[in-house]
Amino acid sequence: MSKKKIVVIGGGNGSALCLEGLKKYPNFAISAVISMSDSGGSSGKLRKEFNTLPPGDIMRAILSLSKYDYKMLRQIFYKPRFQDAGKLDSHNLGNLFLTLSSQYSGNFLFALEALSQSVEAQGKVYPVTLENSNLVAELQNGDIIKTEAFIDNPKYNRGLKIKHVWLEPACKSYAEAQKAVETADYIILSPGSLYTSLVAALLPTGIKEAIDKNSKAEIIY
Repeated sequence: MSKKKIVVIGGGNGSALCLEGLKKYPNFAISAVISMSDSGGSSGKLRKEFNTLPPGDIMRAILSLSKYDYKMLRQIFYKPRFQDAGKLDSHNLGNLFLTLSSQYSGNFLFALEALSQSVEAQGKVYPVTLENSNLVAELQNGDIIKTEAFIDNPKYNRGLKIKHVWLEPACKSYAEAQKAVETADYIILSPGSLYTSLVAALLPTGIKEAIDKNSKAEIIY
C-alpha cells in the first residue's frame, strides 16, 4: 500500500506538535511547509544581524519529525536560552546551528538538510519561501502594524480586529514547498497563531494557487 502524502502548513509550536503526532503512523509520508516571517526573539536578532531566514519555527518542525523524542530534543536545541555567554545570550543551540551552518555553507537549505540528517527526521520540512519578507497587518481603524513580533505580541488595543494582512515585500513561494502542496493527498492547516503562523505561511505567491487550482488534496483545518 502506498503511503498517503500529508502536508502540514503553518509554523510555531502548533505545527511542531501536529507533526510529532503524525510521525507515529508509518503509512504517512509527511512534509511540512513552514512560515518564514518570524521577527522576534532569537530568530529576529539573527535574521537582522546575518540577513538570514528566521531559524526558530522551521528548526522546531525538523526536531518534531525526528525518530528521537521531541521533548528531549526541544530541551537540548530550543528551550534553553544561554545566559552569561556574552553575545550568545538569549539564543539557543538550534538557532545558532542553523545560522552558522547557512553562513558557512552559503545556503539555508543545506543547513536544514544537515539538521534533518543529524536528528534523523522522518519527513521533509520546507521553508515556504527563500526570500526575506515581513508580515504586515492593517487594523480595522486603519492603523498599520509591521512585523510578526508586533502583531503576535501587540501593544495596540486588542479589541481592534485585524482587517487585512500581507507580506512586505511580496515574495514567491519556494518551488519544492509548492510542489509538496500540489502533490499532497491531505493538507493540514495546522494549529497555532492564526495570522502569524498559518496565514503567514499561505501568503507567498504560489501557495494559495497550489491549494486552490493545482491540488486535489482533502483540506483539514
